[in-house]
Amino acid sequence: MNLKNLTPVILLLLASVFSYGQKEVANITDPRLQIKLPDVKGDSITLASLKGKVILLDFWASWCMPCRAANKKLVKLYDKYKAGGFEIFSVSVDDEKRDWVKAIEKDKITWLQVNDPRNWGAQSAIKWDISVLPTTFLINKKGDVVAIDPTEKKLESSIKALLQE
Repeated sequence: MNLKNLTPVILLLLASVFSYGQKEVANITDPRLQIKLPDVKGDSITLASLKGKVILLDFWASWCMPCRAANKKLVKLYDKYKAGGFEIFSVSVDDEKRDWVKAIEKDKITWLQVNDPRNWGAQSAIKWDISVLPTTFLINKKGDVVAIDPTEKKLESSIKALLQE
């Protein structure tokens, strides 16, 4: 097995499983996991700037039908918890900006949206080892990844609990 090919998220998650005493988990302040991408207006937004909030990091694309279905559920969840410190940071891997913007409007998305326009070659998707869309990471206020692709029920209960911390 060639460990050089494993992405930083996998390495950090493996480290957390095999560590004895010190638990290392993926954290958004880790330089290997940094995301700094343009929003719809072209302004750069960094994932690390959201530290202190409960974050759902969401990788998606306008052409991904399961992503579009998930967006409808996330709209309700975001509206319910945004005032309490919950934020969604969505990374679109759409090549075409117009398709991405059209999907944002149609799905009534109001949370942070950035674009890494290279589909599966998107650097952010490679860093976070994205192999299927949608993929989500639930992140606590300290910036630690606490869940990957939680079920809808688990996601909401986890958000409630994390917002109380």
